[in-house]
Amino acid sequence: MTQLKTLPTYDPTLFEGAAEGYAQYRTKYPSAVFAKLAKIFNLNGQGRLLDLGTGPGLIAIPLRNQFEEIVAIDPDPEMLQEAKRQAAAVEANNIIWLEQGAEFIDSSLGKFKLATIGRAFHWMEREVVLERLYELLTDDGGLALLNTGDNPWVSSLPWKQAAVGVVKKWLGEERRTGQRGQGIRKPVDPPHEVVIANSAFARQEVYEIIFEKSWTVDSYLGYLYTTAFSLKIFYGDNAKAFEADLKEALLAVEPSGHFTEELKASILVAWKR
Repeated sequence: MTQLKTLPTYDPTLFEGAAEGYAQYRTKYPSAVFAKLAKIFNLNGQGRLLDLGTGPGLIAIPLRNQFEEIVAIDPDPEMLQEAKRQAAAVEANNIIWLEQGAEFIDSSLGKFKLATIGRAFHWMEREVVLERLYELLTDDGGLALLNTGDNPWVSSLPWKQAAVGVVKKWLGEERRTGQRGQGIRKPVDPPHEVVIANSAFARQEVYEIIFEKSWTVDSYLGYLYTTAFSLKIFYGDNAKAFEADLKEALLAVEPSGHFTEELKASILVAWKR
């Protein structure tokens, strides 16, 4: 049995103050991603979904009509409050919102046809989550890790490189995360695929969907302020100066202030059987 007492404590500052902006500015998963999931798992409005690290509900809410019931879990109360607001706006009444870490799921939650995790698996104790999740899935069920592929730190686009350059100017060369900007991001090692291969899950496969995303200077600033490496609180009294620098750098690359990129959303599916 995994000893949960050894788990690190969740850092409540990881996305401090970012919940509302997260819902507004983070890249949404294209509808084709959810259509692909529906096809893979024969979703038909029956069964139950478990969405871990739900944030403001960017997966749970769009999938509301594909399941009888959804249980959406996140350790951040501000994210859950925003998720509830977003759900109420579209009358998504079949979602249960729970404030807890994904590592603490257990049989009291019941069985699920599908579990989803968005851009959050790297924040979790992955082996623990996979071990506990396996027992909660029906035999024909599985796990889907979703990603929108918009990470500016690995982009070759000049305007994204310019944006990261401004972040580094103000916060330093190392990528920040947590502890109100004092934490340093560690590489995800080993990759998710390796962790899954070493788990009880039977097989895995990656699906990719190409889509287009457009930004403005303001929306990209809004995006940066929702990331764990560039929360607005990191800049304190320097926020206005940072914003001016960012605007200048982006407009130097693209004077129109409008940016379009081709993104590759990914769905990493792991089947129980």
